[in-house]
Amino acid sequence: MVSGGGHRAVARCEALGRAPYSDMDGGLYRGWLSPAHRASVAQVAAWMADAGMATRIDGAGNLIGRYEGTGDGPPLLIASHIDSVRDGGFYDGPLGVMLGVECVAALHEAGRRMPFPIEVIAFGDEEGSRFPAAMLTSKALAGVLDQVPEMADASGVSLRAAMAEWSLAPEGLLAARHPGALAYLEAHIEQGPVLEAEGLALGVVTGIAAQLRYEVVVQGLAGHAGTCAMPLRRDALAGTAEMILAIERIAGADASDLVATVGRIEALPGAANVIPGEVRFTIDVRAGEAARRDRAAKAILAEIAAIAARRGLVLNHRLIHDLPPSPCDPALMDLLEAALVATGHPPRRLVSGAGHDAMIMAALCPTAMLFIRCRDGVSHNPAEHVEPADAQAALAVMLGFIENLGASCA
Repeated sequence: MVSGGGHRAVARCEALGRAPYSDMDGGLYRGWLSPAHRASVAQVAAWMADAGMATRIDGAGNLIGRYEGTGDGPPLLIASHIDSVRDGGFYDGPLGVMLGVECVAALHEAGRRMPFPIEVIAFGDEEGSRFPAAMLTSKALAGVLDQVPEMADASGVSLRAAMAEWSLAPEGLLAARHPGALAYLEAHIEQGPVLEAEGLALGVVTGIAAQLRYEVVVQGLAGHAGTCAMPLRRDALAGTAEMILAIERIAGADASDLVATVGRIEALPGAANVIPGEVRFTIDVRAGEAARRDRAAKAILAEIAAIAARRGLVLNHRLIHDLPPSPCDPALMDLLEAALVATGHPPRRLVSGAGHDAMIMAALCPTAMLFIRCRDGVSHNPAEHVEPADAQAALAVMLGFIENLGASCA
């Protein structure tokens, strides 16, 4: 029943990586409500229809395909996103959508209906790569938005104008709340190296890591690079370099799933012959448990403050992002793991360090996630790669999960 479906899912992701499904020459970029997004929605809707689903677009621009069940209770949602980062990979997001389509196609081909409806959802905005807000469309569907954000993209196009081009009213974001779901399943590439390092194709996600993000400003004293003696310098960049090494050391010493990253840095005034007088950078701290994350963040902030004081620098930091951990549902994890083992895979559970729509959808219903191995753990990069055989294995596990969920509802 599953022959070839995983391979077709991979091929479809690759097809969506090119024009007209990308707004970037020579690479993939698909922002929410863009022409590439519109073309992708039309194509994925056609694939959903071929698989036996009725399709619609909700008030947030999400594409929803519905396959009726024998009962009229709340549906199982199988979803991921179809937007991408700029110059991204083909599989981050779309593979989960394509595998959802293949699950329904397999059931439809066999003439089977589950006790519950199945809805496959292609979220329009998980990455936040066009507008400065991530996961906006899953937030709309989960009903956790309390107002329409006023914002514009890098070209100055407002959210309201972009929605109007799709004949969508901004208030549709608030009206897109789903009436309720039985469960939520998301298949996604791991975006990390753990499964590949262990020789495993698939793993069950236990939850999505808690995350803190800070903006940090270090102020020293700008001066002439040729005339200011080394002992007299208050070099903001040199101090920041010591801080970055301290952040790396503290995170590494935890010897756990804790990670800390300085992902953006800017030195001012940015001239080759001027000692940097100000540096701005970000700190991203994540761990499976909020308490461990918070302990590490406290240690990091204390250490960089001590470095600043010793070097005669002024340090200011601001918390800009605080996401709690989002554990997956234990009962759904068990059903997914049972399907994993039944299809010949060893059980493996792991935490997701990356954020996913599943963490938002947990406000609506119980959630489960299946991770799929990706080559070298590379993601958000054109080198992103998934073996078709691994996608085929994921499809078999997802179908097993659907069967297990059906049996649990009997």
